[in-house]
Amino acid sequence: MYRAIAANKRNTVFIIGLFLIIIAAIGFAVNYIWGGGQSGNYGIFIAVVIGAGIYTLIQYFAASSQALALTGAQQIQKADNPRLYNIVENLSITTGLPMPKVYIINDPAPNAFSTGRDPKHASVAATTGILSLMDDSELEGVMAHEMGHVQNYDIRVSTLVFGLVVAIGFIADILLRFSIFGGFGGGNRNNNSGGGGGGGNPVILILSLVALVLSPILAALIQAAISRQREYLADASSAMITRNPPELESALKKLGDYGRPVAKQNTSMAHMWIADPNKPGLMTKLFGTHPPIPDRIARLEKIGGGF
Repeated sequence: MYRAIAANKRNTVFIIGLFLIIIAAIGFAVNYIWGGGQSGNYGIFIAVVIGAGIYTLIQYFAASSQALALTGAQQIQKADNPRLYNIVENLSITTGLPMPKVYIINDPAPNAFSTGRDPKHASVAATTGILSLMDDSELEGVMAHEMGHVQNYDIRVSTLVFGLVVAIGFIADILLRFSIFGGFGGGNRNNNSGGGGGGGNPVILILSLVALVLSPILAALIQAAISRQREYLADASSAMITRNPPELESALKKLGDYGRPVAKQNTSMAHMWIADPNKPGLMTKLFGTHPPIPDRIARLEKIGGGF
């Protein structure tokens, strides 16, 4: 368990590094296309990297609120829903974690997620659909899963990934549109040496455009990879916290049988939910942010044999 947490922390550094490489690739591509491919002219590259860094820093503090706002989550107190609040409060006492803010999302799709930059600033949210579908023990297993994310600092990674995926997608989309529809090689537009952007080198120009196109796809793949492993770890954490793996097994089975897409959510935050909030499609295997539910149940059954 602790080895898995340590490995996830190491992977976090590696993954953030990959995101920074992607952002740098975008900056290089835009610098080459708009800077005319001139040697030593890295003004646009530096501007993109610095701008992305500032945006990521802002997202570190704001992404949690953005995610909650995207879903229409409403914060509650104990009097608003004693059942959910008490379950989260008891789990908070059991784990020794600060009491997170509790939210309810008015949506019939059964699902839940956690967010925040650290346990002191954590929030957990559950849909009305999951509250009506699960019995008390199953709901405890689900919320223990979310508290597991808090305990393992997965929420910090998820928040960073959410911000970085949004940043990469936004930057790449805007710059690609400008590159295609705004003309290539702004720096060479009045240059009579001929050719468009990229200093007249069509190969590097094409590679730069490919970098802009592939960057959001690579970001999505990284998002999926990090989420799958953390879901397994949060499932194991739930089993350790409750000492009752079958309750989460039963909850996951219901999520598999009665799951449906969440109405208000963004694909950039899909990795935050306990179950995939999107409509299944052909690309689910490749870009799916969650491991298959049968695999998760099988792992819990194996863990259960150890108690």
